[in-house]
Amino acid sequence: MPDIHFFTKSGEFSLSEIAAVTGASIGSSGEKKFSGVAPLETASSNDISFLDNIKYISAFEASKAGACFVRQKFAERAPKTMQLLITEEPYYAYAIAAQKFYQQENFTAAISPQTQIAGSASIGKNVRIDAGVVIAENVKIGDGCWIGANTVIDKSVEIGEGTRVGALCSLSHTIIGKNVIIHRGVHIGQDGFGFAAGKKGITKVPQLGLVIIGDNVEIGSGTCIDRGAGHNTTIGDNSKIDNLVQIGHNVKIGRYTMIAAQTGIAGSTHIGDKVLIGGQVGLAGHTTVESGAKLAAQAGIMTDIPAGATYGGSPAIPILDWHRQTAMLGKLIKRRN
Repeated sequence: MPDIHFFTKSGEFSLSEIAAVTGASIGSSGEKKFSGVAPLETASSNDISFLDNIKYISAFEASKAGACFVRQKFAERAPKTMQLLITEEPYYAYAIAAQKFYQQENFTAAISPQTQIAGSASIGKNVRIDAGVVIAENVKIGDGCWIGANTVIDKSVEIGEGTRVGALCSLSHTIIGKNVIIHRGVHIGQDGFGFAAGKKGITKVPQLGLVIIGDNVEIGSGTCIDRGAGHNTTIGDNSKIDNLVQIGHNVKIGRYTMIAAQTGIAGSTHIGDKVLIGGQVGLAGHTTVESGAKLAAQAGIMTDIPAGATYGGSPAIPILDWHRQTAMLGKLIKRRN
C-alpha cells in the first residue's frame, strides 16, 4: 500500500468506473469498489493490479488482487477470485487507473516572502513560488505554475502555464511550454561544449542559441540541457527524459520520444518522433536517429539510424546482427577453453 504520509488517495472507485476511464472491458459485475492499485505480489482483494510481461505469469496465477488488467490470451490463467479488465495495453491501462486513485498533488497558490523577484517579471495567476527562488528581469511565468525552493530563473526565460519546476533547478536562455514537469536539480540553458582549436590554443565559441521545450515534456532529476551554439536546442511535445541525461547544443528531439537515464547526446544530433533510447546510450555528434527507431541500453551510436530500426552494441549495429555476433563470440571462447 502507498504510504499515506506521502501519497493522498482520491477515493474508492468501482470496477465499471475504472473500466470506463481505461477503455478495458469487464466480463462480470462492475459494482465492486476498489481502494487502490498494487503489484501482483502484494495486492489484496481491494486492489487492482496488472500483468504485462509473461515473466510474471506465476505471480499472476498466485496473486490475491481483486482485479487485474490483462490481455485476453492470459485470462484463463487468472485465479477464480480475480475479476479481469481485458485490454491489449495492460500497463498503460494500469497507469491511467493509478492516476485516478492517486491524482497529481494539488498546491495552494502562494509566493513565499523569502524570494527575490525582479519588478519586470510577469507572474501569472494561481502560481506557487517557494522559498529561496530567484527570478530575474523580464521572466514570464504562466498561470498555475509551481516553482520549487532555491530554483534560479535567469532573465527573459518564459514558462508556460501549468508547468512545475522542482527545487534546486537553474533555467536560463529557454522557452518552456505548457504542463511541463521539470524535476529537482535540472539545469537548462547553460553554455554548450563549444570550443575551437587553433595554432594559438583553444578558444571558446559563443553559444548564441536557446533551449525550446514543447508542451507536456517531462525532464528527470540531474539532467542537463545545453543551449544551442547558433541553432536552438529543441525538445518536442510529449517527450520524456529520465534522470542524469546530457543533451548537447543544437540537439533536436522530436515528439513522444523517451530517453532513459545516463544517456549522453552530443551536439547537433537529430532524433525523430517516437524514438526509444535505453539507458547509458551514447550518441556521437551530427548523427540522425530517424522516427520510430529503438536503441538498446549502452548502445554506441556512431552513424545514422534508419526509421523504425532497432540497434544495439558499440559501435551499434542492427540488433539481430549484434545478437549473432555475441553468440558467435561466446562459441569461440568455449572452443578455445
